[in-house]
Amino acid sequence: MIVNIPLLSLLIWAPIAGGAWILISGRRDRNRPDRDDSARLLALVVSLIVFILSIWMWAAFDREVATVQFVERAAWLPAFDINYHLGVDGISVPLIVLTTLMTVLVIIAGWGIGTKQSQYMAAFLIQQGLMIGAFSALDSILFYFFWEALLIPMFLIIGIWGGPRRIYATIKFFLYTFFGSVLMLIAFLYLHSQSGSFAILDLYGLRLGMQEQVLIFIAFLIAFAVKVPMWPVHTWLPDAHVEAPTGGSVILASIMLKLGGYGFLRFSLPMVPDAAAALASTMIVLSLIAIVYIGFVALVQPDMKKLIAYSSVSHMGFVTLGIFVAFPILLSDPLDHTTASLGIQGAMVQMISHGFISGALFLCIGVLYDRLHSRMISDYGGVAHRMPVFAALAMVFAMANSGVPGTSGFAGEFMVILASFKAGAWIAFLAAMTLILGAAYTLWMYKRVIYGPVANENVQSLTGSTLRENSVLLVLALLVIVLGVWPAPLLETMGPSVDLLIETISQSKIRT
Repeated sequence: MIVNIPLLSLLIWAPIAGGAWILISGRRDRNRPDRDDSARLLALVVSLIVFILSIWMWAAFDREVATVQFVERAAWLPAFDINYHLGVDGISVPLIVLTTLMTVLVIIAGWGIGTKQSQYMAAFLIQQGLMIGAFSALDSILFYFFWEALLIPMFLIIGIWGGPRRIYATIKFFLYTFFGSVLMLIAFLYLHSQSGSFAILDLYGLRLGMQEQVLIFIAFLIAFAVKVPMWPVHTWLPDAHVEAPTGGSVILASIMLKLGGYGFLRFSLPMVPDAAAALASTMIVLSLIAIVYIGFVALVQPDMKKLIAYSSVSHMGFVTLGIFVAFPILLSDPLDHTTASLGIQGAMVQMISHGFISGALFLCIGVLYDRLHSRMISDYGGVAHRMPVFAALAMVFAMANSGVPGTSGFAGEFMVILASFKAGAWIAFLAAMTLILGAAYTLWMYKRVIYGPVANENVQSLTGSTLRENSVLLVLALLVIVLGVWPAPLLETMGPSVDLLIETISQSKIRT
């Protein structure tokens, strides 16, 4: 708490309460039944307040220690030893700030949504609160509650405001994620039976046999791999992105995918480090397949949204690679905590960077789709002549997605590649392929859409991007550049927590 203020509870429940209030009291314009100006304004005000609170939390966060801070605890279901237990460390704080920032931008970007405005704004506010809850929960059942509950708003966002095949996409999205979550719940129940506690921090010191650890790791893997998503359980993501409205794609790519990486860091590595060490090679291979193979898949996509969706799978492969490359590094040199930490810090930087870049690219596609109602690359060309400011901003994100130095897209990938060299030159070589493939599919798309020959006469009627659209994209462009040239504040925030995690996994029996 800050001066006895339950800050994390405010971050969680303020947007949920705001969303509920919008649903209950939304007023409509009689001349435009689908318009609700009060809902839009209230959603923006609430999201801005929550964003300011998250910045306050980050400013007050003690970066010198690895302990959990802003802890709140109260009995929830005492008969089952389940508590309302919240807290954050250097791993969760940046993800919470990312969540609050992207929600503000999504609400601004969705200002002109044509149907059911109050429900649309309410869904994103409620989604925000649930995601923050997942990032700050310190009770495993509370985490599971938020993890499952946040599927509902996204299910509705895609199902109500999505494209023609939205029902298929929502069902596929829900079934994939729900199946993995059930196995995670079973793992939590087993850990409770062995420890007598659902508290996440209590489960870190639990001594388990190798067979038990492997089974629990697999249960966690299925849940978190689907959410990342890792190859081969990634197929729900392109369908969900293609059918989702722009705001849904932004939140899905920027934040929801990060819950998978966060799950590995919060649960898999510290709770079952021996199994994580034993299966690290498998995880590295799966990550490299995602980086290389899915990069080639992205090269042949005719749909801009599907291309960026596959790009997300490839770039998130860097996250899992950075996380699990720490194990072969420690195996070769148990004292080399610095390089192992570099890989995990690179994974964290990549998560934040991907949140900015993928969100911005989906917003760019949304700007074009609002005008021509097409996502096909072949339907565009010569956009720069009609929308020069938009073309310049889109170029920043294309460069960042290609991993150009000076952008955030390079920072995280470079850190992971650098750490991978210690684990094996072939790992680093294959990982570095993303710099080539990313440039190939991103610049190919950018060239054809922005500077290519005009393939559609409707391009001539394009109107320039609005001040609202440019403002949202400009904020993200600045963040992409700032994180690319000055990642120090982010690294300082996560550093002690990552070092503590490395210390925990370095004590694995696999290396002793």
